[in-house]
Amino acid sequence: MPNIVMNILFCAAGLIVGSIIAGIIAFKLGVSHRKKVAENTIGSAEAEAKRIVSEALNAAESKKKEMLLEAKDEIHRQRLEMEREIKERRVDIQRQERRLQQKEETLDRKIENYEKKEEEIEKKQKEVEALLADAERLKKEQFEKLEIISGFTAEQAKEHLLKILENELTHDKARKISEVEAQFREEADQRARNLITHAIQRCAVDQVTETTISVVPLPNDEMKGRIIGREGRNIRAIETLTGVDLIIDDTPEAITLSSFDPVRREIARIALERLISDGRIHPARIEEMVERARREVEATIKQEGERAVFETGLHGISPEIMKLLGRLHYRTSYGQNVLNHSMEVAFLAGIMASELGIDPVIARRAGLLHDIGKAVDHEIEGSHVEIGVDIAKKFKESEAVIHAIQAHHGDVEPKTIVACLVQAADAISAARPGARRENLESYIKRLEKLEEIANQFEGVERSFAIQAGREVRIIVRPEIINDDQMVILAREIAKKIEGNLEYPGQIKVNLIRENRAVDYAK
Repeated sequence: MPNIVMNILFCAAGLIVGSIIAGIIAFKLGVSHRKKVAENTIGSAEAEAKRIVSEALNAAESKKKEMLLEAKDEIHRQRLEMEREIKERRVDIQRQERRLQQKEETLDRKIENYEKKEEEIEKKQKEVEALLADAERLKKEQFEKLEIISGFTAEQAKEHLLKILENELTHDKARKISEVEAQFREEADQRARNLITHAIQRCAVDQVTETTISVVPLPNDEMKGRIIGREGRNIRAIETLTGVDLIIDDTPEAITLSSFDPVRREIARIALERLISDGRIHPARIEEMVERARREVEATIKQEGERAVFETGLHGISPEIMKLLGRLHYRTSYGQNVLNHSMEVAFLAGIMASELGIDPVIARRAGLLHDIGKAVDHEIEGSHVEIGVDIAKKFKESEAVIHAIQAHHGDVEPKTIVACLVQAADAISAARPGARRENLESYIKRLEKLEEIANQFEGVERSFAIQAGREVRIIVRPEIINDDQMVILAREIAKKIEGNLEYPGQIKVNLIRENRAVDYAK
């Protein structure tokens, strides 16, 4: 039994070894076959590659020959083209050389002519110099003879003639100025009177001066104590909420409200009157009444602005500008209500514009807005003219309106008829009797300044401001100022007053010159 197993094992091992050997032999045969196939494939590929390379070399050689032929043809063509171009340039150069040669010949001829002319001019110049020398000699001899005859030297004679000529020119200048001014003044005054009279007749506006403080009447003096409150709490609340000073003095049954802002003063006045009428005065009630008064004043401002725009017949005005116009209802200038003044200027400017045949709407618009800067001039730095110009530019007003605002006080020279009309209407409205008032101190200073300006001029002996500053009467020294010089002096003094003083209307400059002879019979 063991032998059988061993035999079986040996047989199995022999079969395994035999199969392995058979596999190795078969693998080697397969590898040998694939190698032969690969060698055959490589041999055919190399042959194909050699054939392709050979064909490529043949094609490249033929292409090279074709390109060489084309290059030779192109070179030949370009050579012919260059030769033709060179030939043309040579012809052109020869033609230009001929032209230059002709020009040189022409210039040579001209130079010869100029040289001949220069010789002739030099010859004539020498002759002229000789003649001038003779004339100068004769002139000197004549001057010497004239000096002997007249007894004056040349300088003395010159000064004498200039003095005579200056006197004659001064006389003619004064006479001409007087004639022209008289003619233009007569024509302009007549037309201006007609125009202004017509405008004023058609624009009847009441003028009432207003004060810059508000006085609140009290039912009795005991109310002062209630308004002051315990330890002054009520009066402090009112002043804090309104920004207005309450002046409580010995004035019977009255309290004075003082503030630079008229809107605040009006709010305080309304609130205080309602508190007095209500009788309940304490901080909470004061705050409530001040708020009500503020709303009421704001509504009034809006209504007044809309009323001004409606009555002047204007359209397209910004609501913000309407509010600013409404604020002018509480603004005064020299005691004159600025909103009423602005409306009057608008009416006057519009009427005069219609008479002159220009657009009255632009004139009314410029007149209404000319003092718009006064609505906020206490809040913004600068003059009311500058502020008004900035406001007009901000709300896209026309150039004509902006220029009229800028020129209505002479800050710039008026360049349009509308600006001149607004300037005239502003002066008319401000100069009406009772339209404005000014305090005594500023009035006296203006009169003193008027006399001071007149006394600055040479030849003025004394001056007197009369007729409430509407006229300055000047007495001149007759030995210094003659009749002709009076006209010029009056004009210079008027110009000086215009440049240094601000005043409503116009000022008459009246010069007086007199010679007195006094003797006594004994």
